[in-house]
Amino acid sequence: MWVFRFLFTETARLLRSEEGRRLLGLAVRYGDRPRNQAIDVTFGPYRFRVPDPLSFIWQYREIFVDEFYKFTTTSPNPVIFDCGTNIGTSVVYFRQNYPTARIVAFEADEHISEILQQNLRQNQISGVEVITKAVWTNEEGIWFGSDQADSASIFSQTDRKLVPSVRLRDALLRETRIDMLKMDIEGAETAVLTDCHDALAHVQNLFVEFHAYLDHPQTLADVMKVLEGSGFRYYINTSQYRHAPLVNQRYKGNDSMDLQLNIFAYRN
Repeated sequence: MWVFRFLFTETARLLRSEEGRRLLGLAVRYGDRPRNQAIDVTFGPYRFRVPDPLSFIWQYREIFVDEFYKFTTTSPNPVIFDCGTNIGTSVVYFRQNYPTARIVAFEADEHISEILQQNLRQNQISGVEVITKAVWTNEEGIWFGSDQADSASIFSQTDRKLVPSVRLRDALLRETRIDMLKMDIEGAETAVLTDCHDALAHVQNLFVEFHAYLDHPQTLADVMKVLEGSGFRYYINTSQYRHAPLVNQRYKGNDSMDLQLNIFAYRN
């Protein structure tokens, strides 16, 4: 399985940290489990229900090993907006590292939100406001497809249904300061950020997982225009390396996207 090949090419680096060693242990224990079959997973003091083991392992690497969501703040009570919370792995990280933070968690998928709330209760993680709505450009609802794992999106054609939505711009403007805005909303990020272009001045740190879906326009320039116009500096990377990309125009094993980027935006 590719996850084993990928992780074990990084074995030396992973073995140097406790979280890296834990990631290797998770890969050994759960990496060969069938896709999209819910199981209980333990990591450190936590026990989580996960709908897809492989997706969880990948989440764990990005969140705990590579620390995609780490930020600095001078606020004694930082405010964190977690858009696309999924099952709560990111909330665990935020609560561990920012114990006095006020966390608002948005999750569009009702089934995943139920798992999220179950995981929070089971692990006694409190002080999290869970909003079972999609972040969007209005409050009229949005058609949303679910795959019961971590890549449900507005572009998915599986089990599509109209889900409630919240206009993120309005939620942002109700705050005086947001220390971290995390956005992993599977393709809705361009529309949402464009709508929020005048509501980001008090956001200190921003993580965006950018997606370009096949048969839809690539809109990276629109996202970068918003970030630059809002005064952010940024760093971009991708974990989806492609050999000979002019020939291999799709990622192996991904039939829906031809580009996925991690965008880290911050203020000096």
